[in-house]
Amino acid sequence: MKKPIGIIILFCIFYSCQKTRVEPIPKTVVDADDKEILRNLKEVQWPKAYREQDTILLDAILGDDFQMIDAGGTWSNKSGELEWIKENAVRYDSFHYEIKRLDVLDNGTALICGTGHIQNDSTKTIYQSSNILIKRNGMWKAVASHVSGVKSVEQ
Repeated sequence: MKKPIGIIILFCIFYSCQKTRVEPIPKTVVDADDKEILRNLKEVQWPKAYREQDTILLDAILGDDFQMIDAGGTWSNKSGELEWIKENAVRYDSFHYEIKRLDVLDNGTALICGTGHIQNDSTKTIYQSSNILIKRNGMWKAVASHVSGVKSVEQ
């Protein structure tokens, strides 16, 4: 019994197409420079916005959907943070943020966690924070922050 040649050809074409199918390569939105950009954003720009009561800079850092939970458990959003820095001048001698974890995911999400160090006269205060940022239209925007563990420490 002879098999029709057309069926054999179709089977061969189908089989060969299945073998050569190429899976799409996931597109990354992350650049090689993003870790340094994020480091500068968290260690330099963000503290500068609070220190100088710069609402324009803070507006550029925070996403419109930004939400924060402070050390007391109070929720705030972007407009609340902008209003807060307008009304509250910084009252410390120095500040620096120590990044302990910086993860940048291929999908354009970043996690920055670390310790804030505040020096005011002879009192040193530290706190822990975590921040989630999303890269949107080529710009990193903070969408969530959480602060905890605020305490004075011996020097």
